[in-house]
Amino acid sequence: MTVTFWVNGRRQAWEVLPDEVLADSLRSHGFTSVKKGCGQGACGLCTVWVEDKPVPSCSVLTVRMAGKHITTLEGVQEEAAAYGSLLVAEGAEQCGFCAPGLIMLVLAMKKELKDPSEQQVREYLNGNLCRCSGYYGQIRAAMNYLQSERLG
Repeated sequence: MTVTFWVNGRRQAWEVLPDEVLADSLRSHGFTSVKKGCGQGACGLCTVWVEDKPVPSCSVLTVRMAGKHITTLEGVQEEAAAYGSLLVAEGAEQCGFCAPGLIMLVLAMKKELKDPSEQQVREYLNGNLCRCSGYYGQIRAAMNYLQSERLG
C-alpha cells in the first residue's frame, strides 16, 4: 500500500506493508539516525517528531502517518549540533546509540517547556535509555543547552 506524508519537509510516497512500523520504514529509506532498540516504544532510541511532537517511531504504524509531517534528526542538524557539542563537553557522548533519540527529545522540550527546572528535564527525558553515561552529563548538557537558548 502507498502512504504519502512529509519527512523533513519533503513529500514522500512509500510502498509499505500494513504492519510496518515507522522506524523500519524510515531506516529503509536512508534515515539512519532512527535507531531501533526495544521495538516496543520504551527506550526512546527511535524518537522522531510527528506533527512536532516526540513519538517512538517503533510503536507507530507507517500507514497511520498518511498526510502527517515527520521530522528526524537529519531534519534538524543545525539545532542538533548545538546540543551535541554540549553532550561532548559534558562527557556524555560515549557510544552514541541513544544520542539521536535524546537529541530529538531535548529539542522538542525546548519548544514545549519554557525555562524548565532540572526535575522537569529529568522527567521529560525519562523514557530515553542510555547504557553508557549514567545520565548526569546528559542532564547537565540539556540544562546548559536550554539556558543558552533562552539567553541567546
